[in-house]
Amino acid sequence: MTAEIFQGVTPLHIAVVTQNISLVRHLIDRGADVATLRVTGLFFRKSLRGLIYYGEHILSFAACVGNKDIISMLIDAGASTRVQDEHGNTVLHILVLQPNRTIACQALDLIMARDAELDQPVPIDMMPNNRGLTTFKLAAKKGNTVVFQHLVNKRRVVQWNMGPLTSMLYDLTEIDSWADNMSVLELIVVSPHREPRRILELTPVRQLVSLKWNLYGKHYFRVLLFVYLLYIWIFTMCCVFRPIMDIPGNNTNPHDKTVMMQKPLNESYATHADHLRLVGEIISVLGAVVILLLEIPDMLKVGAKHYFGQTALGGPFHAIFISYAFLVVILCVFRVCSVQAEKEVMAMCLVLCWTNVLYFARGFEMFGPYVIMIQKVLFGDLLKFMFLMVIVDIGFGSALWMVYMTQAFATLNEYSYYFSTLWAEWEINLTLVNMPENPTYVTPLIVYVVQVAYTLFAYMCLLYLMKAMLVPAVMKVAEERDELWRTQVVATTLMLERRLPRRLWPRLGMCGLDYGLSDSWYLRVQTDQNQDQDQTLQDQDQIQAMQIQQLQFIRAELQKRRTLIQKLIQNRTLTDSGSQIFI
Repeated sequence: MTAEIFQGVTPLHIAVVTQNISLVRHLIDRGADVATLRVTGLFFRKSLRGLIYYGEHILSFAACVGNKDIISMLIDAGASTRVQDEHGNTVLHILVLQPNRTIACQALDLIMARDAELDQPVPIDMMPNNRGLTTFKLAAKKGNTVVFQHLVNKRRVVQWNMGPLTSMLYDLTEIDSWADNMSVLELIVVSPHREPRRILELTPVRQLVSLKWNLYGKHYFRVLLFVYLLYIWIFTMCCVFRPIMDIPGNNTNPHDKTVMMQKPLNESYATHADHLRLVGEIISVLGAVVILLLEIPDMLKVGAKHYFGQTALGGPFHAIFISYAFLVVILCVFRVCSVQAEKEVMAMCLVLCWTNVLYFARGFEMFGPYVIMIQKVLFGDLLKFMFLMVIVDIGFGSALWMVYMTQAFATLNEYSYYFSTLWAEWEINLTLVNMPENPTYVTPLIVYVVQVAYTLFAYMCLLYLMKAMLVPAVMKVAEERDELWRTQVVATTLMLERRLPRRLWPRLGMCGLDYGLSDSWYLRVQTDQNQDQDQTLQDQDQIQAMQIQQLQFIRAELQKRRTLIQKLIQNRTLTDSGSQIFI
């Protein structure tokens, strides 16, 4: 084929895809090229709009189809098992991306077995693509649990069997983050999709994460919580006892009740108490600088969109951390330059730093899932709803201001200014206050019309709409909260591994050389077949119980509808009879 859309397709490709074995054999016997031909047409390229992705080489086409006879025939004819396309993907990479998991695993076993006959120094499943992803890592990133578990089982070593008990050694290469900056755990955490999180439930990933967290992670994280609480308490005390003095002269504005102001720099550190506060202020500024030095590199590594948008990575809490640190640095500049704006910045800093305590609730199984639920709901549907409320509030508040801007000043204090009018309408919508009214003068009729319309539309309609929106949102988040909590436990563990000295985080597992294996590290996992069968039976019982509950609910609903229909029929019959008697 020479057309741009099907560039490179030959009769051999068509015969392979249609699994015409006799035609494939005939074309190979007649000298068909199985080694150098490449399909580069737009139809076969990897893209978001692409329908299929079979790679560029004839062997990858055969592997995706899954016919073992054709795969063996092509390899015997000289097709290389290690060819890579323009993305650097080998045949195994392409099999990971195929929707039929069973065929992919069967073809993967055959190709790995034929490649092992060549005695290459690097196994084919360890070959990275252009993004540095091996077959194993690509399966984890895409959430292909079938291929991932299949590759894990091919690497495991059975240590001993004793009845239903089995002890197996699982190779932690590419899984453990201790010696790999782009491990499977790292790929799962940074992925914005839900599918990769299912890898955390597979053996040995689940056992590895549990060991890391229970042995070291949660203890280090709680020490970090204690340090943070001590730090923000010092900062809070520095704000409470900040240097202020009386405002010189008389205050001519009767509405301004401010009587104290910030001291200049040369008067702020005169007493022993001031020197003690200075120590706390230095600690506060140094802590803010440390936060910036830790947060900004991680943000640049992952990307701002994923860093602030993913719940597992902390989401908006990282934005709060960075905002707080920047404000503390600005506060230091204001103090040095004697800028009279400390109270506003300090107020924002105190709100942000104490709100960040919720971030550390993720280290506790009791509170972590609920914090994640609040975070998902708050920055999901609720944020969208609040945007709609602001639009409605601006519209009705502006309409009221058209009336009150012509009235005498302070006729109603709530409606003296345009922005105070908007704030008053917001409070009315949330039912925090009643509608402001001054009985000493006649309120224009249009005010009542606007307020009634605003109440009907903003409060009754939108507020009940919000309740209807939040119920399915909360139910959806509740289904994912435990899964998200486990993912953020992994993210927290990786964060601690990167920031703590290596001697505080010993490597888990055992070296394979101690067991006559390779120099890789292994994790021993013992399983009981009876427990696995009991767990399977329990899962089946739970599924059956849920199905029975659903059937009972449907039966009850049908019975209610049947009863209602019978009542309607009886009422209609009585009405018709009464009408006939009346006539």
